[in-house]
Amino acid sequence: EVQLVESGGGLVQAGGSLRLSCATSGFTFDNYAITWFRQASGKEREGISCITVSDGSTYYIDSVKGRFTISSDNAKNTVYLQMNSLEPEDTAVYYCRLVDKYEYWGQGTQVTVSS
Repeated sequence: EVQLVESGGGLVQAGGSLRLSCATSGFTFDNYAITWFRQASGKEREGISCITVSDGSTYYIDSVKGRFTISSDNAKNTVYLQMNSLEPEDTAVYYCRLVDKYEYWGQGTQVTVSS
């Protein structure tokens, strides 16, 4: 059974940092790409960063480029999202996603950035 479990969210002041984790199980970690999404209240869910585990290639949307860093620990089957210089606009529920034959999502972790 494929499982993704996010953790690491919380309340932080603007300019602060958080590291999110996406712990995975039930599939061959090295064969896939994992994407971080976020959904702010009243807005659509947006993909913000992706990593291809096999070669470490990464992608970021412009609004997080230079502030967020995605990485993976293959020994732990875990993907991380290091978020620095957080802004109130980063407030959202953050999710990780895997696409195989189906889409698999975690339950999300809340990130709140106060001004």
